[in-house]
Amino acid sequence: MKFFDRVRDPELEIPLVMGILNVTPDSFSDGGQYASLDQVKYAIEQMQKSGVDIVDVGGESTRPGAAIVTLQEELDRVLPVVELIKEMSDLSVSVDTYKTQVMREAINLDVDLINDVNALQAEGAESLIAKSDVMVCLMHKQGEPANMQENPSYNDVFLEVFEFLSERVKSCENSGVSSANILIDPGFGFGKTLEHNVKLFEQLEQFSVLKYPILVGVSRKKMIGELLGGLPVEKRMVGSVSAAVVAAMKGARVVRVHDYEETIQALKVMYALL
Repeated sequence: MKFFDRVRDPELEIPLVMGILNVTPDSFSDGGQYASLDQVKYAIEQMQKSGVDIVDVGGESTRPGAAIVTLQEELDRVLPVVELIKEMSDLSVSVDTYKTQVMREAINLDVDLINDVNALQAEGAESLIAKSDVMVCLMHKQGEPANMQENPSYNDVFLEVFEFLSERVKSCENSGVSSANILIDPGFGFGKTLEHNVKLFEQLEQFSVLKYPILVGVSRKKMIGELLGGLPVEKRMVGSVSAAVVAAMKGARVVRVHDYEETIQALKVMYALL
């Protein structure tokens, strides 16, 4: 069963696991980890073996302060990896991009999902997705990666994120994007303080009112380190897995993670015991 069918399956008991494969030199946690072809191949093999449901390929870091990558550089990083995943496995594939041209080339390679931190606000993005059969994840962020953590401010973080996602969903549907193809992501860590992130997590299940599958990505993020007294990124695995389990209990249909093997084990235990 492909990703589209599984994420919409009413009998889905535990979230689908999205394994992160960043082919970037500067991502906050795994930058440079998959710089060689052998490293990428190994990651694909491990994800397949571990039972990952979908691989999220990123060619441009969106961490706070990240540098902008040119279109050609992102294409050169992402497309060969998508082709390799298709060649080596039967894993579903997501491409993490906000650039319309990268989306177009990825769709031509028959990816399953476009994971867009910009919620299809780039010129031509909505119409491109509307003309294809690909799924899309619409994420909320405040500001841009270069400045989004400088002074994030909200009157009511849940309400403002909820309204933004509601408006983006309506805009996409008005452009012809099928409602069945839409996922939503509150955007933890994208223009949000620890307090904002915690409040969003506390109210996570309320996003289900929008009736779209919820994707949660908090793996190894700063909020995990802050909740654990300032732990560095390399020591945030247990906290990240714990957050994925809580997200599952609050209705997330997809969890985006670095530590996919440990997360899959934790979700299986959660399901068995609950």
